[in-house]
Amino acid sequence: MHSNRRLLSERALDPRDRGTPADAVTKARPARSVTVNLTESPLGWLFARGHLTQRQFDAGERLRFDYERGQLAQRVTMAWDAAPVARGRGGAAFAPDLGGLQVDAKARFAKAIDAAGPGLADILWRIVCGGEGMRDAETALGWPARAGKLVLTLALDRVADYYRIR
Repeated sequence: MHSNRRLLSERALDPRDRGTPADAVTKARPARSVTVNLTESPLGWLFARGHLTQRQFDAGERLRFDYERGQLAQRVTMAWDAAPVARGRGGAAFAPDLGGLQVDAKARFAKAIDAAGPGLADILWRIVCGGEGMRDAETALGWPARAGKLVLTLALDRVADYYRIR
């Protein structure tokens, strides 16, 4: 990832642009291109090194998409939404209005985790949704080294069956 940052900074700061600030503004620069690092996520890292099949990778991405679309991650900041208005004296506030896409994504995520089977949800959540590395996930679960990869591939195969990925 460090090399990607260097590539972007080298293109943004062309060494030929050593003139005055006015010269830098008036010079036309070529369009910048962005290099995408597919190995940013642990799932992408495993796929890039041939530890996962395309089907398993796609299943993990679908699971992560439903996790994010369902907004299942913990909030780390203050919710600045308007305070709910109570219906009269001492009445309960309105329930939050969840969009249909969010509700559907939550349901798909829960069913996909159930389809993986008992004991496999932990590794799926840690690697796919939580973004933990394999070594960290194995340590947190108390598993021996290299056991997580095998269990993750089994879980991803079951999730791929749920999502009907060929």
